Formats: sequence, structure tokens, C-alpha cells
Amino acid sequence: MTNQDRPSEGGDRMGPPKPDRDLQALSAWVDDELHGDERDAVAACIAGDAASEATVAAYRAQDNALRALFADQSGPQIIRLKPRPRERWLIAACFLVVGIACGFLMHMLLPALGDSKPRFAERADIAYAVFAPEQRHAVEVAASQQDHLVTWLSKRLNRAVTIPSLTEYGFQLVGGRLLPDEEGPAAQFMYQNAAGERLTLYMTTATIRGNDTKIRTLRDGSRTTFYWAWDRVGYALSGQIGEAKLQAIAYDTCKELGGDPKSW
Repeated sequence: MTNQDRPSEGGDRMGPPKPDRDLQALSAWVDDELHGDERDAVAACIAGDAASEATVAAYRAQDNALRALFADQSGPQIIRLKPRPRERWLIAACFLVVGIACGFLMHMLLPALGDSKPRFAERADIAYAVFAPEQRHAVEVAASQQDHLVTWLSKRLNRAVTIPSLTEYGFQLVGGRLLPDEEGPAAQFMYQNAAGERLTLYMTTATIRGNDTKIRTLRDGSRTTFYWAWDRVGYALSGQIGEAKLQAIAYDTCKELGGDPKSW
């Protein structure tokens, strides 16, 4: 074979490289990105060149493999990067600060949210349920010793106590007693009418932070308690005489004790 018959260095055995066999053009042909005459020209070159056909076959095999790999993936693939140890500490510290701040804000805001019932209203309802049925020991100090009752409970509650009159509604004072509240003492005064129905008025200075003269209602079975706060004292009137009548009595009782029930 003469030198003229040998293939030149850097070429392939099929002859010198052809522009039609350019890898970019072959890739575009496989991806159906060519149109018209350009596509026909590349197709003709592929048909007449074994190397181009092999390249096209390899591209199609790779494309099919990728499609098979992600055939069951309906959404985009997410790559999760693992943070470095120092970054993990910073992230944890940020979450800790945010958690503390949220807890502090919730602690400050919860008392003003919703209509959650204060504990003294629940204690007043329970005290009524316990002592209203009593016949011999309904009170500790009878109404006949009202002056002593007022002096004693005023000293224990550390403020002047006033016992409102409910005679307008047919209820007479039976007497009163000292009770424990959540954070201090509380007083309970009991009233009874001619039919034997009883009401109790509960007073406490424990956990009372301000005024909330808007009357609220606590119901438990046949028992109803209307409660409010005024001048750092919590009041609760409990009974089983019907809500409308009990609310009217609570309204007048609030006024007599110095409150302003206009916001009810």
C-alpha cells in the first residue's frame, strides 16, 4: 500500500471527519430538535455512516435508560444536602430562640384570648354543689353573727368585704364560710328563699389582675354560675333558679359591690 493509500493520522478508517457526524447535530437529531432539510440531511448522513449510527444508538440507549430510571417519579427530584456540624448547631440554636420567643408570647397573650373560664368560677360552682344541699352545716358563721362574719372574712381576704342584700328577690342571708382558692383564701355567702332555693356568692382576690366587668357564664348540668371581676376581686353567683332570674340578680349584685355592669 502506498502512502497515498494509507489513512492520514488523526482520521478514522472511514475517512476524515464529516460535519454531518458532529456530535451536537446527532444529539439534536435524537432529541427531535431538527426540522425540514436539516433533519433530512442528518438522517441521510447517519444512514450512510456506521459510526454515526452507533453514536445515535448509544444516545437512544442512554435516553431510554434515563426514562426507565425515573418512570415512577411523578414529581421533581429533591437533593437533600447534609449540613455541616457547625451549621447544625446554628440551626438548632435558631429553633431554640424562636421556640422560647413563641412560648413567651403565648404566655402573655393566652389570658386575653378566647373565653377560657378562670379557675375561681369553677371553684365557685363546685363550692355551691358541695354546700348548697347541706342542711345543718351549710355555713360556718350564721347570718345572726353577720358583723363577726364580715370582720373575720375581711381580715382573711385582706380587704373590706361587703355582703350584698338580695331581699328584693326574696332571698335572705343564711351565713358564710371561708374557703381555699387556688392561691389564697375565698369567701362564700349563702342565701335562701321561702321555697328553699339557695344561691351562693363567691369572692376571691387570688389570681385577679384587673377588672373584667363583662359577665360570663359557666354551666354544669342544672347549675349556672355568672362571674365577673372588679377592683382585683373575682365574684361568682351560682344557683339553680333559671338563668334569666339569676342574671338579673348578678347584675344588681355587681352594681351594689361597686362594679359597672353596663358592659354586659
